[in-house]
Amino acid sequence: MEFVRIGVIGLGNMGTSHASYIHNGSVIGASLGALLEERPKRIQELKQHYGDTVPLFTNEDAFFESGLIDAVLIATPHYSHPRLAKKAFAAGLHVLCEKPAGVFTSEVREMNEAASKSGLVFSLMYNQRTKPIYQKLRELIQEGELGTIRRMNWIITNWYRSQSYYDSSNWRATWAGEGGGVLINQCPHQLDLWGWLIDMEPTRIRSFCSFGKYRDIEVEDEVTAYLEYESGATGVFITTTAEAPGTNRLEVTGTKGKVVIEDSQLTFWQLETSEPDFNDSYTGGFGEPKHRLIDVEIVEEATEHQGITQNFVHAILKGEKLIAPGEDGIYGLTLSNAMQLSTWIDNWVSLPLNEAEYEKQLTKRVNESKGKKETTETTLDVSGSH
Repeated sequence: MEFVRIGVIGLGNMGTSHASYIHNGSVIGASLGALLEERPKRIQELKQHYGDTVPLFTNEDAFFESGLIDAVLIATPHYSHPRLAKKAFAAGLHVLCEKPAGVFTSEVREMNEAASKSGLVFSLMYNQRTKPIYQKLRELIQEGELGTIRRMNWIITNWYRSQSYYDSSNWRATWAGEGGGVLINQCPHQLDLWGWLIDMEPTRIRSFCSFGKYRDIEVEDEVTAYLEYESGATGVFITTTAEAPGTNRLEVTGTKGKVVIEDSQLTFWQLETSEPDFNDSYTGGFGEPKHRLIDVEIVEEATEHQGITQNFVHAILKGEKLIAPGEDGIYGLTLSNAMQLSTWIDNWVSLPLNEAEYEKQLTKRVNESKGKKETTETTLDVSGSH
């Protein structure tokens, strides 16, 4: 294969963006092979935009059986991600899926198994992994520059979303349509990075989610969570979609120093003596380990969504290592599920997650979902929103 023909499934906000940069040639070795969209109004808009240049399908089976595509990019509502991915693998197609991997972990586990059996390339649209600032932090942690990780705090409240955003589609911010709110829509990136950076899984989580606190929605729009690890490390994760101006501040503290990422700047304080060694030897009462500010140069630009798509194409054509393997999607989703479940049962949630209990609680809310009486079904410009 010398060229990858990508079929985009779902031409909403993100699907439209992906189709656009693929169609204009921004991804080397790829072309826009076909589109799959079922909404009548959106179909007419796509026909006017693309004309006869890109085949447009309204029937899912016809799309998968067309022979016009080598891979799919899934950008549909969350619940459908695992089903569509498994269908693509069965059809011999490579898969690049928008976040989140799915709504609950058992289906995502099945999707991962299908990917493994197929031998096809499977990637997730975790574009934040392309950012050099997070790559550098991961490098510092993995190379032991921070020592043993003790604490990780992330305040990520710059996801501001107005009511008009939630009203732009009938599936948004409903249990039946989306399966969650800020945790499953905006924060999959941070929940993915959380585990990717420190390469540890928590043993238990206690979370406090507020549902429809600031917006007329069913799902969570504010979250504070506390995480504990077997090593003794702890973490605090805070997020909301109703705070302005928002904050994006990540702190990672270890026995040898601390890193803070805020306002697109990485600050690294390195201890001259590790905290445990200082504590064992210091006899002066008041005092603390001396530290120095380490200059960390970060010059590259993040390649974002196009970078993940380019990497996906190169993985197919050249065997390039994936930046965001699809199988990794279950990690952040586990954190999301656990945070919701902890609130619902008003207690700690231990990991591995009790998947049956989570699905029981979610199904209850799906069945009680009132849906939306009125929506505008608008395709929004996503530039600058991630």
